[in-house]
Amino acid sequence: MHSLPIFVRLRGRPVILVGTGEAAEAKRRLLLRAGAEIVDEHASAMLAVVALNDPDPVVAALRARGVLVNAVDRPDLCDFTIPAIVDRDPVLVAVGTGGVSAGLAAALRQRLEGLLSPRLGQLAQLLRDARPRLQQRFPDPARRRGAIAAALAPGGPLDLDDPRLDDPHWADTLSSGPERAVVALELASADPDELTLRQARLLARADRVYHRADVPAAILARARADAARIASSAPPAEPPSGLSVDLAMTEP
Repeated sequence: MHSLPIFVRLRGRPVILVGTGEAAEAKRRLLLRAGAEIVDEHASAMLAVVALNDPDPVVAALRARGVLVNAVDRPDLCDFTIPAIVDRDPVLVAVGTGGVSAGLAAALRQRLEGLLSPRLGQLAQLLRDARPRLQQRFPDPARRRGAIAAALAPGGPLDLDDPRLDDPHWADTLSSGPERAVVALELASADPDELTLRQARLLARADRVYHRADVPAAILARARADAARIASSAPPAEPPSGLSVDLAMTEP
């Protein structure tokens, strides 16, 4: 992974913008949408965007001050890149290519715009408002995650493709599924891109992953970031509650 994607809250914070022309104005509009206070290169700030034909000296001077810099069309000078964005406030989907191809990022954004429900922002607000109720009903975090995943799955009351946001009783219908489940997966390839759709979905949902020593790190990286990775010859007879996935490579 060449970069760590993060979302930075800029409202009311200064961001340096250096440059003129179409590229600089596009960045200006984006920064203003995020609520940033745009300042010149001599002001104090943590982030800067430079849109110049010859950005090297300005970038060097800003970096010497400890400022993180995005240099438009110069990925070799970028400390951070600005992704293509799908905005379903408060949901943001960011697509980045590490500055390699803004055109590809834009094409992917356009594809996602057509795939993601325009009601996604409302759905996020609904889940936020329901958090205390869900915490009370499912005090165990693993079971709560399972219940929410089931609600958002195809056919669920909050189906991502067509969420039924007008049902006030949707939370009463939720079930967290089995309190404890272990799914064994045998992998035929060390290439994570060759995971089946079922294997990829299970890894993305798992609360913990038990694995043999020869399972590649690239495969383990496809699990949820907060899922425990546990090297073992076999899963325990009685694992903790939630979904456990047991990974093993098939014999050659």
